[in-house]
Amino acid sequence: MNLTRPDQPAAEALRDRFVAVRTHSLSLAAPLSPEDQCIQSMPDASPTKWHLAHTTWFFETVLLQPHASGYLGFDPRFQYLFNSYYEALGPRHPRPQRGLLTRPSIDQVHDYRRHVDHAVLQLLEQAEGSAQWAVIEPILTLGLHHEQQHQELILTDILHALSCNPLLPAYRAPAGPALRLAGSTPAMKWLEQPGGVVEVGHDGAGFAFDNELPRHEALLRPHAIADRLVNCGDYAQFVADGGYQRPELWLSDGWAAVQSQGWRAPAYWLAPDDPRRAHEGGPAGWQVFGLHGLRPLEPEAPVSQLSFFEAAAYAEWAGARLPTEFEWEAAHDLPGIRQMSGHVWQWTRSSYDPYPGFRPLPGVAAEYNGKFMVGQLVLRGGSVATPEGHTRRSYRNFFPPAARWQFSGLRLAKDL
Repeated sequence: MNLTRPDQPAAEALRDRFVAVRTHSLSLAAPLSPEDQCIQSMPDASPTKWHLAHTTWFFETVLLQPHASGYLGFDPRFQYLFNSYYEALGPRHPRPQRGLLTRPSIDQVHDYRRHVDHAVLQLLEQAEGSAQWAVIEPILTLGLHHEQQHQELILTDILHALSCNPLLPAYRAPAGPALRLAGSTPAMKWLEQPGGVVEVGHDGAGFAFDNELPRHEALLRPHAIADRLVNCGDYAQFVADGGYQRPELWLSDGWAAVQSQGWRAPAYWLAPDDPRRAHEGGPAGWQVFGLHGLRPLEPEAPVSQLSFFEAAAYAEWAGARLPTEFEWEAAHDLPGIRQMSGHVWQWTRSSYDPYPGFRPLPGVAAEYNGKFMVGQLVLRGGSVATPEGHTRRSYRNFFPPAARWQFSGLRLAKDL
């Protein structure tokens, strides 16, 4: 499609969004040194450099190679290095060994991004006819949402890496753009819901991942849902009451994790006797390590970096439960509901299963979501690290129940 044709506004909007998303990834990496960008602190996390290269690999492999006539790849070896989990596209470098990729350099990865960006913009300029545009547009849009997912992972993964450093260095000084969890008022209110049949899933307006479809009916029992998130002050009471020493509060696998991993508080909480605080002055109470470094615990900030097991144990201690993902979705626009997005991802009690009639995306993207629909739990909402405009009411995030390096917290629910 030529940009001088009547479809010019839509094409220009997509082009501008492509540039903005790609630029934002580089801005997230900007505070990090080359050494920072190469580190992999655990198998579930990836180096920043790998995220920058993999998102580029996605555009090159899924968009340019099949659809840009005459495209010349940047480096054929990158097909092996930066594939994530796409079995249909061949073998890949082992995920737990991504931190060993000191080569290519970060400068070469930036060259790779520029090479692919130029080719994508050229493809948009040269595409002719609605048939070609109909093929290109959904792939490019999927690639942008894919990159936004990795933008959040850049932050969560580097935060975990920096938390492993005894110096506890900040990702970014507090004077920079705010990446704090906004506080809430202390009082929690219960919003009672009568239940009944509700429609859930994506409503068809705008983009959605395949796991949000098809829209369907779900039956809700009468219940109540909390108007706000559980905050650090709430959770500190659970810790002080011996929550991590009381097996009756925990699911079996959760209690096993507490014992084997030595959990005594959320992932980045530091107790007064933590040796990593030896060089710190200031308050003697709990401190929390975050993107701005080590800070005193803020009682009204939503509690974060919780596993599903910890969220479920807290709910049991509080005489409540976690909401199902459909209760959460139905409550999204309730009068009085707060903190539904932009703070922490909210664990639900729903397994990550396919919706009735689920069909994966066609082609290579069929491996995007469906094959992970086992052994994982759904989170709803969106976190302080989620790019603006990336989430929606029907968005389904998912992680295994022991994952606690994400900005993940909880909202309570209870039966009526």
